[in-house]
Amino acid sequence: MSTASKVVLTVSVVLTVSSVAGVHLKQAWDRERLREGVLRDLDRLQRKQQNLLEEQKVLTQQLEEERRGQEARLRPQDT
Repeated sequence: MSTASKVVLTVSVVLTVSSVAGVHLKQAWDRERLREGVLRDLDRLQRKQQNLLEEQKVLTQQLEEERRGQEARLRPQDT
């Protein structure tokens, strides 16, 4: 086998191996990013639910205060 053939073969093997390794590493990186995205989404949904619960508590308190105010205004008129 000539020297030129050996060089071409070596370069071909190196390029093929590096391409396969590069694709493998990129897939692993993409898979990790997808996993992180899911975890971020779950965290975001949990915070959103917590914020909704807090907002619901505030609205319930406001409604109860309004009802108490209405009851206080109606009671003196009834007597």
